[in-house]
Amino acid sequence: MSLLLKDLSPFLLVVVATIGNVLGSLLNFGIGYWASQNALKKWFGLSDKKFDLAQQRFKKYGVFLLLFSWVPVIGDPITVAAGVLRVRLMLFLPLVLLGKLFRYYLLSVKCNVIFKVRV
Repeated sequence: MSLLLKDLSPFLLVVVATIGNVLGSLLNFGIGYWASQNALKKWFGLSDKKFDLAQQRFKKYGVFLLLFSWVPVIGDPITVAAGVLRVRLMLFLPLVLLGKLFRYYLLSVKCNVIFKVRV
């Protein structure tokens, strides 16, 4: 938000933030895709039961859960789970992109309303 207050282009900031965040999600996806399940359980401190439960929840709610990849705390595990479950990249990318773009667009609009910054 402080960059918006410095009179930088809100459009450019939304684009750059979205691209950076999507690249981070791609890294998470790759970790889930290529890391062993034992390594993931160790890194995330998950028991077998919790790991299986996370997979079941992702399967229950489906790939559209990726639209919530922008939400703090749950977003990274969602994108890792997508890699573990081998979600097709051509499905993963647009859903994550839409979710992240929505987040940064809302932040720029909120900044505009609160601080009267042009959008």
